[in-house]
This record gives sequence, C-alpha cells and structure tokens, in this order.
Amino acid sequence: MRALLVTSVGVTCAAALSLPFAVPAASAPARPPSVSPESPGAAPPSSARLAAAPAGEARPGTATGALTATGAYSATGSGTAAGPRSTFLGTGQPRAASEAAEPAGSTQSLPLEPLAASSDRVAGARAAQGLAQRDARPFSLVGVVWDDAETELHGTVQVRTRATGSSDWSGWQDIETHNAEHAADLGSAERESGSVRGATAPLWVGDSDGVEVRVRPEAHDHRSGDASAPLPEGMRLELVDPGEDPAPEPARGAPAGRGATQARFADAAPTVAAVPGALTAESAASSAVNAELAPLGATMIPALTKAETAEAANAAAGAKPYIGPRPGIVTRKGWGADEKLREKNFAYTKTVKAAFVHHSATGNNYTCKQAPSVLRSIYRYHVQSSGWRDFGYNFAVDKCGNIYEGRAGGVTKAVLGAHTLGFNSNTMGIAVLGSFGSTNPPAAAVTAVSKLTAWKLGLFGANPKGKVTLVSGGSNKYKAGAKVKMNVISGHRDGFVTECPGARLYKKLGKARSSSASLQGR
Repeated sequence: MRALLVTSVGVTCAAALSLPFAVPAASAPARPPSVSPESPGAAPPSSARLAAAPAGEARPGTATGALTATGAYSATGSGTAAGPRSTFLGTGQPRAASEAAEPAGSTQSLPLEPLAASSDRVAGARAAQGLAQRDARPFSLVGVVWDDAETELHGTVQVRTRATGSSDWSGWQDIETHNAEHAADLGSAERESGSVRGATAPLWVGDSDGVEVRVRPEAHDHRSGDASAPLPEGMRLELVDPGEDPAPEPARGAPAGRGATQARFADAAPTVAAVPGALTAESAASSAVNAELAPLGATMIPALTKAETAEAANAAAGAKPYIGPRPGIVTRKGWGADEKLREKNFAYTKTVKAAFVHHSATGNNYTCKQAPSVLRSIYRYHVQSSGWRDFGYNFAVDKCGNIYEGRAGGVTKAVLGAHTLGFNSNTMGIAVLGSFGSTNPPAAAVTAVSKLTAWKLGLFGANPKGKVTLVSGGSNKYKAGAKVKMNVISGHRDGFVTECPGARLYKKLGKARSSSASLQGR
C-alpha cells in the first residue's frame, strides 16, 4: 500500500493567518520536500551535505570546534543542526527569547579509533575500536553509528560515563547492538534516502561530561573455523544533549472560557504557565493536525470519558462503538520536540490494523520527570545520528504511565512509523521507555498501553484480543510478500527475530490485550 504524503505547510495555512509565527533562523535550512508521490516522507538532508567535515571545520549551521589534546570538545559560534555527520550538531546554548518555542539541544559525533591491543589478545583476532577516557560537552544519551545501514555490528559495545561536575565514573554499561529491526521498511523512500546509517540502540546515561567507549568484535571461533566479522566502517560515538525542558505556554486558539491543558507528569509538580511565545511554522504544523482534539500549541491532549470519546468519534446513534476512553496524551510540544529537525511532510498509511509494542532499550535509570528529555534525546538520535525522517515510534509510554505523541502527523491518524522492520504499513508502534529483558515493566506502563490501544485501535475498528493478517515488507523472520497472522496487539519479536520488547514486557501483553478489549466494552 502506498504511503500518503501530506505537507505540513498546507495543513497550517488557515491557522497562519491569525498567528504571530516566529521566523525560522537563517542558519536552519529547511529539509527538502519529497520528490516521490509514493515516498513515506521527504528525504533527509542530501548525502553531499552530510559528508564529514575536516577536523576543526564546520558546515553551515554548526558550531566551529575541535577535540583538544585531552579529548575535551571546544566549540565556538552557534547555529542549528545541519545533519548527522557534523562533529558538533546544534547550539547547545540557550536560545534568544524569540526562539524559545523549541528547546536547544546538541549532538557531538566523535570518530572511533583503534584501541591498543591487550597482551592477552588471541593471535589473529580483530582489533577493537573505541575512545579512551575524555572530557566532553554535557550530554545525557549515547549510541554508536556507522556508515552502512545494511551492515550489522557483530560484537559488543560498552560505555562508561562521568557524572557532570564530578569525578565519579560509572561502571561499564552494555549498549544494545541489534537495532536494525527498529527501522523504516526495506525499499521505502525513508530507507533508501542515502542518509540512513547503521546504529546501536541509544542508552540514557543522565547528565554527563566525560566518556569512554570500547567496541569489540565477536571472538574468532577456532572450532568451526569461522573468522570473526570485521567491525563496520565509519563508526562514531554520538553524545546527545536533549537541551532544557521547554517552558510551558498557554495554547493559542482555545475556546472562549476554556484554558489550554498543560502537560502534567505523574511524579512532577504541576507546571506553571509562562508568557506566551510565537510558535514556529514547523511547531504550528505539528500541532494543527491535532486541532480537533486540543487548541493550537497545547502541550496536552486531555483525556475524555467513554461517552465523550464515542461522541468525538461520531458514532452512529444507537450504535455501540467498541472504543476505549481517550487517554491524556502529552503532545510533541509538551515534551519539547524541535520540529525543525524532522521532515516537513507527514506520511500516512491506509489504516491501523495492529499495534506493535517495543521497549526503547535505553535503560531504566530515568525518572518520569526526565522522560521528556529522554524522548528529545531519542528523537535527535533517530533523526540526526541515524538519518531517519522523524522519531521512529508513533507513541511512547514512560514508567509512570504517561503517554506521549511520537512521530508527527496527528494522534488519531494512521501515521507511517519506523518501528517494526517489515510491518510499518497499517500498524502503529508503541515504545515503553526502558529495558525489560530482566526487569519487570511497571504496572502503570502496561495499563497505559492498554488505555492507548483501546482508544487508537478502536478508532479503526480493531479488536485488541483479535487476530489480523499482515503482509510482510521483508524481515529476518518473514520474506517480503508473506501473509502473516498475528495478534492485533503484538510484540516486536512477533514480526522480527529480536529480544524486543524484552521477555518481561512481552509476558505482559496478554494482560494488555484483555484490559484493552475490556476498555472497549468487548
């Protein structure tokens, strides 16, 4: 099924007549529009613009800087991101008041180096790569990327970080290397853009200003005679700073006598409204596709009762709609997405037949108050480091049960994501923030998955306890064109040979299906 493209510029023309939009900075060139009607979104920046800059030089819109002899990163100047191959991407500095609608953030991209061979290394084993302990500009999330998205990393990736402003180094932490299954479908325009790169899963490490990393290839198997696979070419360490949380603002266009709903988090105090600022054109476009649910610029889509949800869904008189109450959803504005990073266009498929549940594999060392920062970091890693068009998942859920809008395009619509390789069409992806291979997911998170699927699947007439037949776009489990019968609520591993969403979360999906169906009134 062809993906449907809608330009975000067209969506907001009417709204633009009555809004004081901020003019985007000249240093932030717009992403090019899609050139194909069957493209799942406009292509990321051209490969020419993504070519690595010589040491000490900067491309347009990036800071000028270089690594010092001690490994510290020094940077001068300002600007916004120019692409995933920049040595330093983003300002990392507070923005002027006129640009306060979206939080600043940055990515440091450091090429890995051969590590000194240890004395006990087996003869013939391939050399490891990494970086020795070094200072860095502040960051909170790490990952490793490489040039060819079709190349797998056969080995281990471990990182140590130093807490900001201290001398305390963490122990070695493993980064999930098998991440190719979270991606756009093979043959799609997003996948074939020339900008997609191989990548590990990102890992949330909290506020840090020092790092050490080592990447080791799989050991040579002497019994079978199999040689260890070489490490991918062009490996780089990505250090992502999510920037500051956005200051809450009253939304524009709220009905008379009704204030805008502001985002509130389960473990945080209520936010305090700040002086309204101008929405950027990109932010207004992302918000306008949810205009029927919340005022323009709202940080939260409010929850509805079951009756209110049925009325909003335009259920026929006397009919019993199988749809759960709409849960509260933190918008992209609410978690602080920098809308200038993503593609301008929105991409859609025909319907939503199923939901795939994932874990983000970013670790569990975050608080729910930090969840927006985790999301901004993953978003920046997906777009700038991995070369995707936008945040990969359609929705995210944190450990306290807060639900977040993911890929832009409208929470009620069939937005094409990049979450389950081979099965992105006519499905949605939900990422539960955390790692659940050996850790039980919080009950609040499982409940949130139930609430979200009861509502969203209900909009498209899907039964959470039912089965559905999907056509594979090609994966390591099902060849392209294969018709596969799955649960309407499935785990990522049902469509791809992977550990995701982690064994402990996967075991909870039966409960999520039952609860979701019950909320629909089935």
